Amino acid sequence: MGILEVKKGMSNREIEDYANYVISQMSLEEKVKQMIGNGINIKVLFDGGFGKRVYDAVGSEKYNIPSFKFTDGPRGVIIPGSTCFPVSMARGASWDIVLEERIGDVIGKEVRAHGGNLFGGVCINNLRHPSWGRAQETYGEDTFLLGEFGAALTRGVQKHNVMATAKHFCANSIEKSRFKVNVKMDERTLREVYLPHFKRCVDEGCATIMSAYNKLRGKYCGHNDYLLRDILKGEWNFKGFVHSDWMHGVKDTVGGITGGLDVEMPRAKYYKYKKIGTALQEGKISESMIDETVKRVIRTILRYTTKEDPQIYEVNLIGCKEHHKVALEAAEKSMVLLKNEKETLPLNKNKITKLGIFGRLARIRNTGDHGSSGVKTKKSITPLKGIKKFLGDSIEVLYNDGRDKKSVKALAKEVDAAIVIVGLTYKDEGEYIIELRTGGDRENLSLHNDHIELIELVASENQNCIVVLIGGSAITMEEWKDQVPSILMAWYSGVEGGKALAKIIFGDVNPSGKLPFTIPKDPNDLPFFDTSVNEIEYGYYHGYTLFDKKGLEPAFPFGFGLSYTKFEFHNISVNVKDEKVIATVDVKNTGSVPGDEVVQLYIGFNDSEIERPAKLLKGFSRVHLQPNEVKNVEIEVPIKNIAWYNPESKSWEIEKMIYNLYIGPSSREGDLLSTQFNLN
Repeated sequence: MGILEVKKGMSNREIEDYANYVISQMSLEEKVKQMIGNGINIKVLFDGGFGKRVYDAVGSEKYNIPSFKFTDGPRGVIIPGSTCFPVSMARGASWDIVLEERIGDVIGKEVRAHGGNLFGGVCINNLRHPSWGRAQETYGEDTFLLGEFGAALTRGVQKHNVMATAKHFCANSIEKSRFKVNVKMDERTLREVYLPHFKRCVDEGCATIMSAYNKLRGKYCGHNDYLLRDILKGEWNFKGFVHSDWMHGVKDTVGGITGGLDVEMPRAKYYKYKKIGTALQEGKISESMIDETVKRVIRTILRYTTKEDPQIYEVNLIGCKEHHKVALEAAEKSMVLLKNEKETLPLNKNKITKLGIFGRLARIRNTGDHGSSGVKTKKSITPLKGIKKFLGDSIEVLYNDGRDKKSVKALAKEVDAAIVIVGLTYKDEGEYIIELRTGGDRENLSLHNDHIELIELVASENQNCIVVLIGGSAITMEEWKDQVPSILMAWYSGVEGGKALAKIIFGDVNPSGKLPFTIPKDPNDLPFFDTSVNEIEYGYYHGYTLFDKKGLEPAFPFGFGLSYTKFEFHNISVNVKDEKVIATVDVKNTGSVPGDEVVQLYIGFNDSEIERPAKLLKGFSRVHLQPNEVKNVEIEVPIKNIAWYNPESKSWEIEKMIYNLYIGPSSREGDLLSTQFNLN
């Protein structure tokens, strides 16, 4: 290789040698240019808003170092025209890792077709509390589920030589106070609850990490040397680079560099040449720190830009029919049937002549947050449009926006079945944007009062009342859930959401989604949450682990979801072999229609001598079964995944004891078969 030659197919050794050579030749000013966002904020202002194109940063023509070209996510590439998938929380409800990797594959292709090479959309923050405004951007409340989905999206995106960014590192679970809040937690909580999903993505090979805005134990995450240097780059041996979240991710020059943050985004405010030069002269930072940062950036970019591409990325890939088919499948697999008394669903087209659809959300494009995750699309299929197109002229569809009580009651009484579309929009939850006065954390987990009133009005006149919930997180339903026979969680379901909803309501698709979080009866059963708090303690328990710990009964448990068929679990067994716990169970479809079941495996720690959850999710498998079909499902759990973190020895330890193993269709105790295994 010529000393200044950058070519396709470079080996890791060649990339390392080239990076070392370039760093030896660069001036300090040239090095600093590899640590900043190249004034992306000015480009955003020029464009009249964020997300109109990819944004290039770093790079050097002199040394043949390409730029990284950033675009955001996670429900698709945010540049207009891209495929809008269901939000991540909906995809978490699919429990389909293979599908999530395929979604990543589509996103990777569209990033490249837009001219990008860095996707900032692997959001894996833990849903500590469902009031969090950006809950829709992550996959759920469980660290194992988060890690598996984040790794799958990373795999899919990076197949196309697109650098994937896992974010926001870490403990970012409150939106409105994210720029100031100090999160306190003990070491076991950090290691066992808030870091494992990031470690999973690092192990999968994610190229970059985005730091969080909040503080952890008094230090901003972008300045936090314990997080970035000791754990991420030291213990985990992360080889990529860390870039800040935008605008407020760095607070001072020395703090960022000594803390281990490599690239300041989206412009140079603290990582300016003069400021860094002064810090070097004063001995507050070292040149070796600068060189390490620049090497990480150059090495990572070359790894992805010098690989041979698996295909050509033409513009016609963006938002194409094949990609919309994947979005449709994701919407179909994510919707969760929460209640279905008297088998109200699916509706039988042959027994209905008039169908009533109620609520203003039925006819608006409602794909989720309008902040940095917003995918701009004008062609998303609304619930009303999807149902009308599905039915054609076979059934008369009558719509009422719900504002006039008298007409609501009259129409509800007239129709054979009533579908009430209620829930949330970007105005209720999402990224908090002060200027637009949108998004933010939710103050109340229930529906708006007018939505509740609409449900009650329709249900009082029609016994075939189906409530469809739109949203990105848990919605409490105690005021009204006993008044209706059927409830379906449809999420922000993407560009094909209305079509998927129609197919589920009329039985062309059997619902198979499972909740990726716990829905409480009483919000007071959840951890403390304050939208404007300055400091907060994150405890060891939340979600289903907290409900197990306190013996609380939720409205709907983690992992719960109904089907149009029935499944039975039999013959659980477990074997320990080759550093793995290998569990098997027979699953049978006892109903009359095909369906998918999600087989969930939990490990219990009843004999533990230390404080541990009653059980933790450690494996799952989605299985398709024809009527009367039986499949033997095997799930493997590496023994290392059962370890606890000992803060005294600063190591992960496996307890020698008898463990409980549970398998079933949800986390609810009554749904689980159990057995035991011994680790000596």
